[in-house]
Amino acid sequence: MTQFLDDPPRHFFFTGKGGVGKTSIACATAVHLAHQGKRVLLVSTDPASNVAQVFGATIGNKITPIPQVPGLDALEIDPDEAAEAYRNKILEPVRAVLPIKEIEAITEQLSGSCTTEIASFNEFTDLLADTQATAGYDHVIFDTAPTGHTIRLLQLPGSWTSYLDNGKGDASCLGPMSGLEKNRATYRAAVEALTDPTSTRLVLVARAQQSTLREVARTLDELAELDIHATNLVVNGVLPAAAATDDLSRAIHDREQAALAAMPAALAALPRDTVSLKGVNMVGLEALATLFHYEDAPQADAQDTGGQGTGQQPHLAGLVDQLAEADHGLVMTMGKGGVGKTTVAAAIAIALVQRGKKVLLTTTDPAAHLSSTLGNDVDGLEVSAIDPEKAIQEYRDHVMASKGAKLDDAGRAALAEDLMSPCTEEIAVFQQFSRAVNKARDQFVIMDTAPTGHTLLLMDATGSYHRDITRHLDDDQRGHVTTPLMRLQDPDHTKIIVVTLPETTPVTEAQALASDLERASIHPWAWVVNNSLAAAHPTSPLLATRARSEQHQLDAVAATTSRMAVIPTQTREPVGTQQLTALSN
Repeated sequence: MTQFLDDPPRHFFFTGKGGVGKTSIACATAVHLAHQGKRVLLVSTDPASNVAQVFGATIGNKITPIPQVPGLDALEIDPDEAAEAYRNKILEPVRAVLPIKEIEAITEQLSGSCTTEIASFNEFTDLLADTQATAGYDHVIFDTAPTGHTIRLLQLPGSWTSYLDNGKGDASCLGPMSGLEKNRATYRAAVEALTDPTSTRLVLVARAQQSTLREVARTLDELAELDIHATNLVVNGVLPAAAATDDLSRAIHDREQAALAAMPAALAALPRDTVSLKGVNMVGLEALATLFHYEDAPQADAQDTGGQGTGQQPHLAGLVDQLAEADHGLVMTMGKGGVGKTTVAAAIAIALVQRGKKVLLTTTDPAAHLSSTLGNDVDGLEVSAIDPEKAIQEYRDHVMASKGAKLDDAGRAALAEDLMSPCTEEIAVFQQFSRAVNKARDQFVIMDTAPTGHTLLLMDATGSYHRDITRHLDDDQRGHVTTPLMRLQDPDHTKIIVVTLPETTPVTEAQALASDLERASIHPWAWVVNNSLAAAHPTSPLLATRARSEQHQLDAVAATTSRMAVIPTQTREPVGTQQLTALSN
């Protein structure tokens, strides 16, 4: 039996990157406890939640019994609905007293990822802090825990509402945070519950990959700084040794074992459970029942074609050839953390250099490791990174010297407090981001962006800058000014490449990202599906079964875009010029 289920506490939180299997682990935990005769409430706060799909039931934003599992109820918090309700709660009292332009400005402030994150947290803090609301349950299981980002927002002191009422608010998170003051007692109780290991078990979920383990180690450290301590680690989807029967599966097995052996010490110190890779997706009770048990490698049947029959997939080289028809432009790889944006960006940059193009490879992702991905210097390739710490300090100094100079001591203290919020970083890097956008007028700039939520905040900052510039221009001037947002909206200047994995959650999250970009009139140019078993045609029976299960997601991406590429799962880690070059050949 798994360690994290020993002596189960009242609350379980499962957190980790998209696509690592949080929902499957949470659902299997809920079923396990319900089968022990416990009353269980399963709550999903994941914007790409597929809890309903797992159980084959209609759930939604209300507590719903799961008929097949007596004692189990479920609730899916819809982040978009929560954000809309949160916006209305803030805007309704001021609609009749503020000018239309002011209402539009506040609405814009409330349109970003900060608002969605806080609004979702609002929904389940009531469940966490109000013991009466969940009094009928022995266990409450949360699929997706709050990030350190969210918790920092909730812990920031000060009277934000009065600060805004006095017209002293700056750009970062003050809009989204204007609704927090009334709920501080609830938030305090929720944070106390999160920090109490006797009532809450916070389980980190990861895959046996170096990048994923590094990120979950950062989450561990970030939460520990807030006195919230993860108690367990679950490494999901590990290829069993018995299934390593061909070159690809043996390479994957060796790579996973090496990643586990080299995981950061603080992470390795946690009690760890390893869940083996299964041949089927975790949909339905029969599949969930197998999740926490070792499974022998499946045997090939008479119809098994060793992963063949999935068809030839379009190669990354085709996208590079199309990009190389020009001599300049901005190419941005976007997607959730862990899907391989850095790898794809580096592969495209090297391929363009090999085609004789002048290329700058840069990143706005504070967690990116371009140097480790490239392995060594590449002749003809310029590499840079936006330093968030430097950018944010410059931004804080500038704001305090300009807006802060007009405030009294209390106002300056409140402004300095606001500038410590996590959202400030996205606005701080905007100035350097816009320089890279402009540089693409006479060369290629390949930009590896930060994870989706942060990227959208960056886009929000770009949009706000665009409106501030154009608002003060007369009609004649408007035709002669090009803002960074205009560059991003110009398909001749900017090519957005959405990167995902051939799995349900990453594809769903990528589709949500594409929709958000479309609302800003930024149209994705192409999609790249990374790490596809279907494109690698494995002969290992287990991997061949997994390869066939990818087809639905590959079809979903193909239906979304007219231009895509699929990168096969590699036998070697795609690090260094030689391996990166192989991705685009």
